[in-house]
Amino acid sequence: MNNGLPETQLEAIRYFGDIENCYKFLVRMRWPEGIVCPHCESKEIGKFIDSRKIWNCKGCKKQFSVKVRTIFEDSPLGLDKWLPAIWLIVNSKNGISSLELSRALGVTQKTAWFVGHRIRLALHVGNFQKLAGEIEVDETFIGGKARNMHKGKRKAKGRGVVGKTAVQGLLERHSIRPSRIFLKVIPNTKRKIVQKNVRDYVLKGSHVMTDALRSYRGLNDEYVHNVIDHAEAYVRGNVHTNGLENFWSLLKRGIRGTYVSIEPFHLFRYLDEQAFRFNERALTDSERFVSITSVLSGKRLSYLELTGKVNSLYPTKILQNS
Repeated sequence: MNNGLPETQLEAIRYFGDIENCYKFLVRMRWPEGIVCPHCESKEIGKFIDSRKIWNCKGCKKQFSVKVRTIFEDSPLGLDKWLPAIWLIVNSKNGISSLELSRALGVTQKTAWFVGHRIRLALHVGNFQKLAGEIEVDETFIGGKARNMHKGKRKAKGRGVVGKTAVQGLLERHSIRPSRIFLKVIPNTKRKIVQKNVRDYVLKGSHVMTDALRSYRGLNDEYVHNVIDHAEAYVRGNVHTNGLENFWSLLKRGIRGTYVSIEPFHLFRYLDEQAFRFNERALTDSERFVSITSVLSGKRLSYLELTGKVNSLYPTKILQNS
């Protein structure tokens, strides 16, 4: 292990199998400059109660643990299961299903499913630095294949993209740093929707590459807009969307091969997961794991929020118009 941290999956399982190592690791990740009360942000912290793993805050007189206001809060699951779960999810190239995660952790499938979605919440990028340079923009549609549906459902859904969920992707090609991707579930591929995402997430003056979809017409006012008509060719010099086409193949292979079926209501969470692994692919497994465990505070997802029974600060209603 380097700097006392595991570098391989085997080392991670051994290291985080010790609950003391789990707590020490999380304290170091969450409060690198000293423990701060998550309730009042006071640094006046009283004695640590080791038997209960909690501190007393001298400022607000409240008690807290390292789990408070993180994805671990109110979870009866021990950190010796949470941390290996994070390692598995962020470092599995094609993802890991809730059934496989349940077998690996020794918990029920329902618990593993909830754990997986809490971790995906941590993978969500809130403040995304705008893409720049050469940007590929494309859409894909995700949904069950008609031949796998019951005859009644097949008639109701229709053919083609009917009944499927649209996803827009923006890929910043490699320049001085590894290429990055931004994914978003969209209600449709109309001009108002797809152009808004380009203008929100791409720096003005960038070179934008799209196919011949009419919805992208009009981007020339702020960007250098290059169009490749797939009815004529797939590449013209450096004008193409092949990077995104390759990513769509990777994404769909993971969905079909690992998760088999994803409810549209939860699709955006799986997109966050896949985008994170793609954007952080240059990191080692250990570095990828540390990058997530250092930003867990302030992120919490209850089961009621996850199942859509109450509103969440995280956009769980994103697909209601799709």
